[in-house]
Amino acid sequence: MSEASANLQYIQEKLGKRVLDTLLVQGDDVLMLDRSGLRESFRFFKEDSRLHLDFLSDITAVDYWKKKEPRFEVVYQVASLKGGRRLRVRVPIPEEDATVESLVPLWKGANFLEREVWDLFGIRFLDHPDLRRILLYEEFQGHPLRKDYPVNLWQPRVPERPVEGTFVDERSRNKLLSLKQALGPKNGSPKKP
Repeated sequence: MSEASANLQYIQEKLGKRVLDTLLVQGDDVLMLDRSGLRESFRFFKEDSRLHLDFLSDITAVDYWKKKEPRFEVVYQVASLKGGRRLRVRVPIPEEDATVESLVPLWKGANFLEREVWDLFGIRFLDHPDLRRILLYEEFQGHPLRKDYPVNLWQPRVPERPVEGTFVDERSRNKLLSLKQALGPKNGSPKKP
């Protein structure tokens, strides 16, 4: 028995019915996990002395529209920084209740990853501290990585927003001052020190 399958067997023993399936895909451990008690399952992965999967490297999703049920899967990649082990966790999510627990209480880095999945797939993360769009503007309609998203949908136009007092405004002002100093006196105006 390989080390990978031994870890999957260990997880199966500890989590019981929450584990829907275990797979070895091209040498990678893959775990199909029920979404109930998801945060506690990940707490086990992170804090168990044998697994010590302490690094959440990615969260994404898959849309199986018209191919299988449930329609969505949220896919997590966790790793052990010291042990060099990796685990891919796939969590089936039904379309009619596209929600899953947030992992932000365990990993602060899950914040932006979960916001990206929400923005592009429309899967909500329960108890997320700031679930809002991260790549698209707030008025954007729909979630563009869903397979049923209409490719020719016109999005609402939004008025140009003021940049005064923002990082963009300050950076533009600094560039303009730098350019004026580099060009020197122009039209008889003295070069400022």
